[in-house]
Amino acid sequence: METQSLHRGRLIDHVQLVVADLAASRRFYEAVFEVLGVPLGGEGDSWFWADELFISSVDSEAAAGRPTGRCHLAFQAGDRAAVEAFHRAGLAAGGKDNGAPGERPYHPGYYAAFLLDPDGNNIEAVFHGDADRSAPSVEITFQA
Repeated sequence: METQSLHRGRLIDHVQLVVADLAASRRFYEAVFEVLGVPLGGEGDSWFWADELFISSVDSEAAAGRPTGRCHLAFQAGDRAAVEAFHRAGLAAGGKDNGAPGERPYHPGYYAAFLLDPDGNNIEAVFHGDADRSAPSVEITFQA
């Protein structure tokens, strides 16, 4: 049976890529996003972003001075307790600590924990604090 609809915005919060050559990556992503109609949403000396994709150099604050692994995936958590449970469960299942549960400086209320999975990917669970959402997710329904 073919999928007729999808939900977006429930599991993945954002993806971060730490790159060796920010200028080359910016050229590439500007080109591919332009044809896809996705504007770059921000830029700095060591980072830029588009939608939920963040791309930064190794010297950016978000990279903490080192590559974060092959990929950084952030999953949304419903509360601080879920962030803490994520961290405990990941450690118990063979993950390595890459940042204990706690507040981060990205915005007020940002509470997260980081683990390295068995392949070295940086996996995060984040609770953004009390906030109002315009919708719990976006539903995409395919036209026949």
